[in-house]
Amino acid sequence: MKARGFTLVEVLVALVVMATMAAMAWRGIDALVRSREIAQAHLTQTARLQTVLAQWEADLRVLQDSHGAVQPLAFDGGNLVLTRQATGGLQVVVWSLREGSLWRWESPALRTMQDLEDQRQRGLQQLAERNPALRAFDGVAAWQFYCYWGNAWSNCQSTGSAGDTAGPVKSTNPTPAGLRIAVQFAEGSGLSGSLTRELEVTVR
Repeated sequence: MKARGFTLVEVLVALVVMATMAAMAWRGIDALVRSREIAQAHLTQTARLQTVLAQWEADLRVLQDSHGAVQPLAFDGGNLVLTRQATGGLQVVVWSLREGSLWRWESPALRTMQDLEDQRQRGLQQLAERNPALRAFDGVAAWQFYCYWGNAWSNCQSTGSAGDTAGPVKSTNPTPAGLRIAVQFAEGSGLSGSLTRELEVTVR
């Protein structure tokens, strides 16, 4: 009996079926790779955020009252300015929210009131110039700080307008017992919604 081979139509049908299965398998692998990349980006962003929160806490833990014109903690809506202890003197730290990113600048150790004021202005200027080395975290749409005075939380923002000069947090009581940080994440940042963290403020 003569063996019957495949017809051209059967071969074409088999090729179409195999091509369809290969395309479906490729789509599945591509979706898996994309999911993995998204998960990795989310993990990286979360780890970065935890580092930023740890730095905030470290800065707030060593606030120092200079007993001068520079407040130990000031917030104007766009800039959070801190005076903290450092080896060999005091240090000015400026956190700033600009164009969807958090930035951090710190001065060297200082010893005079004039140096503190000069370095505060220098820090604001450096942040305004968007030095990439100062970028701490991306993907923030908005932030707000609430200060704990007495037995209640209230907005930390000074009565002055937000700009490049941070005024006193509150003239009658410039040092709150606690600070509540509320961060709103931007779309596409890898994080969703908002985050609120309450930190104890200790002034030496």
